[in-house]
Amino acid sequence: MKEFDYIIIGGGCSGLSLAYELEIYKKLENKTLAIVEPRKEYKRDKTWSFWKVTNHNFDDCVKKSWNNFSIKTSNKSKDIKCDNFPYQSIDSELFYKKVNYRLKQNKNISFYKDIKEINTNNSFIFNSVPLFKNAQNNIWQHFHGVEIETQDSFFDDNIINLMDFDCDQRNNVHFFYALPFKKNKALIETTWLSKLNDNSIKDYDNQIKDYINNKLGLNNYKVTYSEEGSIPMFYPSNFREKNKINIGTAGGMTRLSTGYTFLNIQAQSKYIRENIENIEKTNIFEIGKKYKFLDKIFLRVLETHPKKMPDIFFGMFSASASKVIKFLSNKSNILDDLSIILKMPKWIFIKAMFRK
Repeated sequence: MKEFDYIIIGGGCSGLSLAYELEIYKKLENKTLAIVEPRKEYKRDKTWSFWKVTNHNFDDCVKKSWNNFSIKTSNKSKDIKCDNFPYQSIDSELFYKKVNYRLKQNKNISFYKDIKEINTNNSFIFNSVPLFKNAQNNIWQHFHGVEIETQDSFFDDNIINLMDFDCDQRNNVHFFYALPFKKNKALIETTWLSKLNDNSIKDYDNQIKDYINNKLGLNNYKVTYSEEGSIPMFYPSNFREKNKINIGTAGGMTRLSTGYTFLNIQAQSKYIRENIENIEKTNIFEIGKKYKFLDKIFLRVLETHPKKMPDIFFGMFSASASKVIKFLSNKSNILDDLSIILKMPKWIFIKAMFRK
C-alpha cells in the first residue's frame, strides 16, 4: 500500500481547510498528502456563518453578508448594527468546489474512501473525526433548517434574525434563526440547546412549519433545500498522540457557548501551516483558556436555568455590539470581557462558578 507524508482523516470543513492552507502556501510541493473521505460526492450540506472578525481564504464562497441582526424574546426585541464585523454566511457547495478544484491540480495530493487503502505507519495524521463518549447525556446545539422561496418579495434582506426565543421552550433552550439571502429567499432554522436523548423535541418539520405559518405569517412558499446537524457543547476526547493531531471539532475548535467553529478552523489551519516543518514537536493549537473557563460557567447556567437563558442572551447584547461580537469570536480583551460579564445576572453565575 502507498505511503504519504501527511494524511488528513475526514474531508469536511476542517480537513479541506487545512489541505487548502498547505496547498496555497506551497507546503505540498515536495510532500505527499492523502485525504480520506467516505462521501461519494460533494454537494451543499452545510451553511457556515460567523462574524468576520479576521480575514480568511474564502471570501469568494460567501453567499451573503449582513451589517444588522436582531434578537427577540417573548416580550422584547432589539435590532443591532455590526458594521465593523459583518455577519457572513458561506455556502458549503461553493467551498467544496473551490477547494477540491485547487487540490486536484496537485499530483502530490490523493483522495481515498477508506483509511485501510493506505499505509499509515510512517505518516503524520491530522484527524478531523471526533470521538465522543457518553454523548447523549451532554448538551448539544442541534438544528434543522430549510431554505424557502416566495413568489413575491417578503424578507428584509438587510438584517438577520440571530435568535428568536418567542417560541415553545419545552423546558430547554429553543430559538429560531433566519438568514434572508434575498427578498424572496431565506434559510429558517429551529435550534435547540439540550441533550440529544430527548426525542420529544425533534419534531423539527412541525416546528418550522408552525413558525413560518404563524410567526412569519407566510403560507405560500416552496422549500428548495434543507440541512440538519448537531454541534457538541462539550469537548470531545482530545489528547496528543505520536504523529497525530486532532483538528476541527475533534481538536476543540468549536466555541462551546456559541457553536461557532469556522474561523477557529482557519486559525488552526494557519498555525499548522506555519509549523508544518516541525509539526512532530509542535504544541496543540487551542482556544484561549479564559474562553474555556467562561464557557464552562455559562453552560452550567444553561443546564440549571434554561428558562432564564432567553433573557440572559438578550441582556448580553445590551453591551456594545463590537465588544459582544469580539467576545463570542475569541477576540476580546479584558475590558470587553468585563463589559459582558457585568450584563449577566451575577448571583446565578457566581453560584455556577463554584458548582462542580
